[in-house]
Amino acid sequence: MIGNWLKTGLLMAGILALFGAIGGVIGGQQGMLVALAIGGAMNFFAYWFSDRMVLAMYRAQEVDETSAPHLYRMVRELAARAGLPMPRVYLIDQAQPNAFATGRNPEHAAVAATTGLLRLLTPRELRGVMAHELAHVKHRDILISTISATIAGAIATLANFGMLFGGARDDREGGGNPLLAILVLILAPIAAMLIQFAISRTREFGADRRGADISGDPRALADALAKIDAYARGIPNPTAEAHPATAQMMIVNPLSGGGIKGLFSTHPSTAERIARLHAMA
Repeated sequence: MIGNWLKTGLLMAGILALFGAIGGVIGGQQGMLVALAIGGAMNFFAYWFSDRMVLAMYRAQEVDETSAPHLYRMVRELAARAGLPMPRVYLIDQAQPNAFATGRNPEHAAVAATTGLLRLLTPRELRGVMAHELAHVKHRDILISTISATIAGAIATLANFGMLFGGARDDREGGGNPLLAILVLILAPIAAMLIQFAISRTREFGADRRGADISGDPRALADALAKIDAYARGIPNPTAEAHPATAQMMIVNPLSGGGIKGLFSTHPSTAERIARLHAMA
């Protein structure tokens, strides 16, 4: 618990520093102060509303026991086994099989699954996936992943703006170095991705282990991961491609892996995850 609060604090501090660096490149000292203010506001917004933003990006629709009885009852049973409050349950109309959890704490959590996931998996395998997502809720790391997803995208957008309008700024306060400015604007989004990289990979192993404990069936999750990984490689996820910062929230990497996206995978090897689950079983 304390470790996750510390990670959240460090994440927010890193975000603030990146915003300040980009602001300094775009507008000097005044631009840095403005960017720091924006970064602080973004941190506040991300803490309270980032889960709603991510769900809106994916056009997720909340379901209940009437609209999705099997999924809803499954999540309710697993949440009870995990000692968690009942989270909100969402469906995403996407062909690619995938799932994620979001929210700032277990009392304000949500789990989301794509329609492709429900079509692909057996009930036993789906149960393993939902247990994995509830393990993220149990570990209280959903806040970290949701904040990093929303803010990393904001940093990339701000850096692109700086490249267009501020990269070659004439710094009247001391003669800015345009090459250094361009370097900062290029490296800031990469730094944001590396922040995600550092906090994401170990989370998946931990959620696999706890999810297997919650479901009582490690092999079910292993079988589900094998299926999801195989199908996700061939079925595009347009929303994830448009918002790659959200990729680390998914149970399996939803990106095509082309270009620079493939260099910063926030997910550990699916084969290694499966091997660890079989060792548990």
